[in-house]
Amino acid sequence: MLALVGESGTGKSFRAKFIAQKFGIEYIIDDGLLIKDNRIIAGRSAKTEKTFMAAVKVSLFDEKDHRDEIARRLEADKIRKILVLGTSEKMIEKIIARLQMPAPVKIIRIEDIANQEEIDKAIRTRRIEGKHVIPVPSAEIKRSYPNIFYNAIQVFRRRKSPKSLGPTPTVHEKSVVKPEFSRREKIIISEAALREIVILCVYEYNPNINIKKLIVRNTEMGYSLAITIDVPYGIQLGGKIFELQQHAIDDIERYTSILIEEVNIIIDKII
Repeated sequence: MLALVGESGTGKSFRAKFIAQKFGIEYIIDDGLLIKDNRIIAGRSAKTEKTFMAAVKVSLFDEKDHRDEIARRLEADKIRKILVLGTSEKMIEKIIARLQMPAPVKIIRIEDIANQEEIDKAIRTRRIEGKHVIPVPSAEIKRSYPNIFYNAIQVFRRRKSPKSLGPTPTVHEKSVVKPEFSRREKIIISEAALREIVILCVYEYNPNINIKKLIVRNTEMGYSLAITIDVPYGIQLGGKIFELQQHAIDDIERYTSILIEEVNIIIDKII
């Protein structure tokens, strides 16, 4: 298994097919889809979701039915070589854990296969025009996801052939789409507002828990929280703390539509 890692909008999907061809790989996992050659054979595209948060969850195979569908197809096809795309190594780890796949034998970073000018151009296209690439021909997208299809692009590359024949051109068609979530206005929340929401969530869960320190960090996919607390004597630390983590995540995502990637809780004192 190989992994291709790069921040959102840097051109991973655009280059995925060439990486797969170079290493003799037939299967690609990208944004919730399992792709073989030029066909979508399982899964559903994150590009059809109405919010960015929902799209990330699809990409991470958050729903059991979704990941079970992919896992069954992986097992049925006895796949040995596959390319998995992700915005970070942590995202790759989550995907392969949920799909019960082995660790990648090689991690390729977008900076290894594209220069900074190409990466910057891809990022500008994503931010200004909201265009995304799915590495399958337009016929596949028009059939499965006509609402998000934008246009098709053909990319020519030359591969080595016997010297007598000279270089042989290869053509890959990719689909350009405009996801539902990129057509809507983005929700931006200040760190101060997010802090207030976290404090309220903790208070609603247990008013006797005292927050001593709260750190909010922006991540590639959303926000990361580190909460240092004092807890009352007698509270069952194991199960209750996990409940508090999930309570905070669920409430913040429900009321703000932003993604909370992780909540780390540090218990400082038992009071």
